[in-house]
Amino acid sequence: MECRQCASPLDRPGDYCLVCRTQNAEAVLLDLSRDRARIVALQDDSVVGERTITTTPEDGDETAVIELRNFAGLIADEVRRKRPEEVYVTGDREVVDEVRGQLHYPFYRVRAEDPVAHVIERRGEPALDVVETAPADKLGGSHSTLIGGRDGQRAIYTVAGHPHVKKVIPGPIDAGGGGSRTGVRAKATRAGDDGNVRLLIRDGSSVQENRVVTTAGERELGEHVRADLNEALEDEDLQD
Repeated sequence: MECRQCASPLDRPGDYCLVCRTQNAEAVLLDLSRDRARIVALQDDSVVGERTITTTPEDGDETAVIELRNFAGLIADEVRRKRPEEVYVTGDREVVDEVRGQLHYPFYRVRAEDPVAHVIERRGEPALDVVETAPADKLGGSHSTLIGGRDGQRAIYTVAGHPHVKKVIPGPIDAGGGGSRTGVRAKATRAGDDGNVRLLIRDGSSVQENRVVTTAGERELGEHVRADLNEALEDEDLQD
């Protein structure tokens, strides 16, 4: 493949051109399983390159950690070669988390039988502002107590880590709800007219309603963020 700007040859399709400093892939999709990664580069709603990386999972704590880190490193290197504007991801949570730890990109989660088609369709939607603030710095408000201990905190930080979330404001805890033995569960509710949502976290008979301020600005786009948040919570086994 040649650079779309200066026609210089590229080592791999979709690579960033180091000659004229031109991006040749606006987005990258990572379709990840524990032993195989499919990396798809997209430009102008078309696939311009695809590469598959495989690994053999190791047994044993130390060797497994090293193997996973190296596997994620190869995937991350493919993304860096493209320098995309957006990174979409689907698949094995362990691999996703390791790759995310090696890349300085917000990850947009995808859940679809055909993730490539889903990403192309989604990229046609209006772009939302990305908030690069660390999740811990997005927490605010007068209520500092979080429901559900470590799992409740994980739910809050999962939501706060979304690139289109500006702030999470914990609310008061209501201990008068119905009992539940399913552990901590969380759910983002329907977006309001301002695009913001509520995060409900349940722990037994207690419920905490947390305000989530997004960059959506209106209900329809807020619904897209809400769906993303619930998918992220489901990936963390926290979905209500």
